[in-house]
Amino acid sequence: MASIKSTKKQDIKSSARFSVAPMMDWTDRHCRYFHRQFTTRSLLYTEMVAAAALVQGKAYHLLDHSQEEHPLALQLGGSDPIQLADAASIGEAHGYDEINLNVGCPSDRVQSGSFGAVLMKNPKLVSACCEAMRKGTSVDITVKCRIGVDDQDPEQILPEFLNQISNSGVSRVIIHARKAILKGLSPKENRDVPPLDYGIVFKMKEKFPDLHISINGGITNLGAAQQLLTKGIDGIMIGRSAYQKPTQLLSEVDKKIFGEKVFRSPFDIAEDMRSYLKEHFDKGGKPHQVTRHLMGLFHGLPGAKIWRQYLSNTFAHKNIDFYDDALMAMNEFTNKSAA
Repeated sequence: MASIKSTKKQDIKSSARFSVAPMMDWTDRHCRYFHRQFTTRSLLYTEMVAAAALVQGKAYHLLDHSQEEHPLALQLGGSDPIQLADAASIGEAHGYDEINLNVGCPSDRVQSGSFGAVLMKNPKLVSACCEAMRKGTSVDITVKCRIGVDDQDPEQILPEFLNQISNSGVSRVIIHARKAILKGLSPKENRDVPPLDYGIVFKMKEKFPDLHISINGGITNLGAAQQLLTKGIDGIMIGRSAYQKPTQLLSEVDKKIFGEKVFRSPFDIAEDMRSYLKEHFDKGGKPHQVTRHLMGLFHGLPGAKIWRQYLSNTFAHKNIDFYDDALMAMNEFTNKSAA
């Protein structure tokens, strides 16, 4: 398989200059493998995995991944220091390069488990969790948080929060530059409705110069990412745009963010993903588990609709032939357009 492979020994801190955000029910192993075909350097994250699912439920299948996905971080959800320490140790044993604690998810389900964004109200507990996780592992322990929740004043609570986790030994944090409204807004609305405040994140960088701070929220293109990096932030994390228009965003990350002269066309990626999809088929996997991530491969390009139509007709997907037909149709369309 002609795929790009990255080394697990890469400097994770360097890779954190650009990362793809974790997203529940989306950033599974198929999505991460697909994204890795575009960029060797970016740091990829799993969707959030509850610590209890690993420690109590022994749901180790949630940690399945391929070596091609590295550098790769496992995001955990939880609020019990002992349980999180055990889960982090399990994650390290399964080969993850970083363990990230979710202190940003606002969903009701997560709140009911007393973790996610609600932990912004208890920085001492977050610090205790991070300290316990660090003692039980040798990989980096990081935190992804919000600037605050509900009626909290970020100017007051965010410095205390960062001070607490810094004292626990955390040296990297990703800040979603919006508050989370825990009551009254859905998780989707919490990604759009609360106003962005990049200014507070830059203030935190000035106040904590030794803390590696990545900024998340509202960044939709590499031009905006480059501007933020130029202003002194350490890293950029992008979510939805990486899923919706992966070629436009991810194909030039290594070039524009990491200074490497690499570019892969959507046709290169489509060809490489054929082998991956066939192997998935041969193991009895359902095609939609992979193809749902490929829908946006030709986003904004001629023939994108044709590509989506071929991939979305799941009832016709009995073998790899549908994918070959899609590739052929795209090549024919492109050749006619160029004639």
